[in-house]
Amino acid sequence: MDESPGAARQRPQTMRSVWEVGALCRAIADSLAARFNPVAVQGEISGFTRASSGHCYFQIKDSQGQLRCAMFRRAAQGLLTLPQEGDRVEVEGRLALYEPRGELQLVVETLRRAGQGALFEQFLRLKAQLEAQGFFAAERKRPLLARPRGIGVVTSRNAAAWHDVMTALQRRVPHIPVVLANALVQGAEAPASLCRALKSLGQRPELDVILLVRGGGSIEDLWAFNDAQLAQAIVASPLPVVTGVGHETDFTIADFCADLRAPTPTAAAELCATPRQESLLALTHLARGLADGVQRWQEREAVRLDQLHSQLARPRRGLEAARLRLHRLAQRQAAVVQQIVSGQQRALDRLTLRRAQTLTREPQRADEQLARLALRLEAQNPRRVLERGYAWLADVQGQPLGDVSRLQPGDSVVATLASGMVDLTVRGTRQP
Repeated sequence: MDESPGAARQRPQTMRSVWEVGALCRAIADSLAARFNPVAVQGEISGFTRASSGHCYFQIKDSQGQLRCAMFRRAAQGLLTLPQEGDRVEVEGRLALYEPRGELQLVVETLRRAGQGALFEQFLRLKAQLEAQGFFAAERKRPLLARPRGIGVVTSRNAAAWHDVMTALQRRVPHIPVVLANALVQGAEAPASLCRALKSLGQRPELDVILLVRGGGSIEDLWAFNDAQLAQAIVASPLPVVTGVGHETDFTIADFCADLRAPTPTAAAELCATPRQESLLALTHLARGLADGVQRWQEREAVRLDQLHSQLARPRRGLEAARLRLHRLAQRQAAVVQQIVSGQQRALDRLTLRRAQTLTREPQRADEQLARLALRLEAQNPRRVLERGYAWLADVQGQPLGDVSRLQPGDSVVATLASGMVDLTVRGTRQP
């Protein structure tokens, strides 16, 4: 049955709440915080940007939807590398409503690549271990030559990094030879391949620097450059090593061990190759300086030649000066000769006097020495001993006797005295 207009006017009106926009936004934000926060979300990165303030803005999405995210500078400073478009990540933070536009956003506190937490932990452990062993020490790192004789490159022949490096080197230093050591840059066998390539280039005497380069990629793609054996090979390399691995935001263990780290392969090539134009400009300055020096030398020699010509124009003055110098030299020579002759004459006189004195003293000295020898000889005369009452005994053969054990009773002996000789017969012997 239809209601009449009067009945409609008499029905009580339903009471409704009317929100202000700001109040409703705050209420929604409070509800989100109470219902979901803190929240963890997994998805793919899209539209990642980093503002000059250090804040990062991006979307995280999957096949079902997307969510706007903001990561403020304080949290972004903890990122080891900045995420790239399409990276699958896990983020933790809090849901909030951006009230000025009424948009839902996730304020991110932590961000890591999905499923890669263990790899990051492994990276950090190896980094700390090698740093403690001095692999990253600044005093170990060697400077690069401004103009190397040859450049070695370790990378894959089919990689874009090799093309980028050669393009930069051909543009800047087409005259410097480049040697490629082809190696795997991704996969389980890549670290050993990179080590072999580094070792082979280190034995090339024509090289002065080695570039270790690879293009960008995910952490799994770059993981070969986080190998301990590769770090050891870089440190042990006899040549300086420059790394250019990934993008500017990517850091690997190889970067920390290298003598110099470049943000990209192209930058690595540019760091070790002074542009040809700069070298030509330096040569131009040197040539100009050489030319100026030659010109100044020519001017000085021209002045000296003019002076010599002026002197030759007046030969009489030169001859007079030469004659005067010759006269002084002759006088000096005569004086020197006279001094020498006088000195030799005095020396001869001294020698003559000394010889005469020697000839006078020598006979006297000889007579005195002969007399002393005669006295010593007379003192040794055996007869003088016999004169003091001693006798000299000998057997019948004339052999001297000094031992009584050689004598037997009845033996004949001869005793020599000062006045003559006595024949004796031994009656007996006695020991003292």
